[in-house]
Amino acid sequence: MPQPLSPSPEYLSAYLQRWEGLENYRLQEQSLALLFKELCPSNNVLEQVLLKVSALNDFYSTNIFDTYTVAKHIREMDIESRLKNGDLSLVNELAMVSIRDKKWNFYSFASKYCSHHFPESFPIFDSYVEKMLLHYAHADNFYSFHKGDLKHYESFVKIIKEFQTHYGLRQFSLRQIDIFLWLAGKDSFPPSYKSGITRRSSRTAQKRVAP
Repeated sequence: MPQPLSPSPEYLSAYLQRWEGLENYRLQEQSLALLFKELCPSNNVLEQVLLKVSALNDFYSTNIFDTYTVAKHIREMDIESRLKNGDLSLVNELAMVSIRDKKWNFYSFASKYCSHHFPESFPIFDSYVEKMLLHYAHADNFYSFHKGDLKHYESFVKIIKEFQTHYGLRQFSLRQIDIFLWLAGKDSFPPSYKSGITRRSSRTAQKRVAP
């Protein structure tokens, strides 16, 4: 598989142009934007939260095996003001869900749920983004961090911003950088098995947390 090139405005622009041509992914994103922004904007109405959780789970294969319990967890956290204020600590808290007396860490899902409300405040974490950031940290030493730092959302966002600054990509939004890292990561680090891949279906597996 080809190794990713060093990031540059031209390199990112080429991937963003390619993204515009991927109608299935683009329409999927537009459908979710309609759902999150217009049809079901509330996070205090369980029916609306459940629809959003179910749509994300279906479109992105996020492995949420109990969407109802996750939706109840989100509603009970009363997240509206924290979302609007871009409170990054929300993601790790939102990720921790108790299902049948067991704790589960739905970290990637939580980043997606917040991002689809405010994409410029909450970049998405997934396995491709993780691999790309680790690759560039090793290849170019753009910022010093440990792999585990990526699972602490406030640190993850700082790493994304350091990436943005180091490579002179300030003209690109966090959402555009997220798209680049996912799409380029999909090219450079494809899964070893042969199967159809939907947008962000190759996420890091959700983890059960020992009680």
